Amino acid sequence: MSEAEKNIELSIVIPVYNEEDNLPELLQRTLTAVKKLNTTSEIILVDDGSRDASQVMICEAAEKNPGQVVAVVLSSNFGQHAAVTAGLEVSSGKYIVTMDADLQNPPEEIHKILAKLREGFDVVGSIRENRQDTFFRKFASKCVNRMVRKLCNGRTMQDYGCMLRGYSRPVINAILRCHEHGKFIPMLAMSFARNVCEVEVKHAERTAGVSKYNLWKLIALQYDLLTGTSIFPLRMLTVCGFLVAAFGVIFGIVIFIMSQIDKHWGADGVFALFSIQFVLTGGVLAALGLLGEYIGKIHINTRARPQYFIEYVQGKKHNNAGENK
Repeated sequence: MSEAEKNIELSIVIPVYNEEDNLPELLQRTLTAVKKLNTTSEIILVDDGSRDASQVMICEAAEKNPGQVVAVVLSSNFGQHAAVTAGLEVSSGKYIVTMDADLQNPPEEIHKILAKLREGFDVVGSIRENRQDTFFRKFASKCVNRMVRKLCNGRTMQDYGCMLRGYSRPVINAILRCHEHGKFIPMLAMSFARNVCEVEVKHAERTAGVSKYNLWKLIALQYDLLTGTSIFPLRMLTVCGFLVAAFGVIFGIVIFIMSQIDKHWGADGVFALFSIQFVLTGGVLAALGLLGEYIGKIHINTRARPQYFIEYVQGKKHNNAGENK
């Protein structure tokens, strides 16, 4: 790392995936907001395998604003959190702020995050005021937040879904040392932070493009969070197994008693046997699927394949092109 990079106070990491309609305004507003902060900074735009003109626009911005805008181009689409991790790897700032490229997180709110980081907080979360999202997105976010708070032991935050967040360099270094796949950065950061806080920030309606999180992706995110950060489902599986076994014993006693009272009750027990078999078969299949999910995660992590591959970096003296993590 060069001396100039060591003197950078603020790195802003923005993952980008098919956001060509938002990029011009995003760049203009972010550059203007950063100038008002009166600090040394860099804006790191990570192209996560975009299929539109986003990659070209990011590289052009890095060429026009050397030292201010850094373009990080990934070889393909690795997902939002992998793209953020790639941006964190390239960043040089003492403080790091992450935000979305859809402009629902106004760049003008970055100063609130930076102020708290300068006060000595390791992680600064954000609470979205008057959230401009559909009912479905609000409900899904509420479910994810509730799950994360349940999974976190001790300190928790109110809103884990907002990408506009700040981190100190020691916390970022600790996150980068964690090489597991599918890590949830806000939750992981909480486990390394000593001092945390949240600030209220404005939230805007998406004016261009479409959200990249559909129903299936939100369900997959919730499932990954549950199986990737906790063994709670395995414990619940054990509890359910005992409950089903107890139900089977009780039901068997009831069938025996009723069959002694009426020999023709329940078609000589045929229907009862079918119902018990369906219950047990469904439970076994669900258990196998859950165990398979955990085994699959073990398999992915033991292969130690990179979470992302940086094709090249433009606009930064310390070039990390070709790095994979």
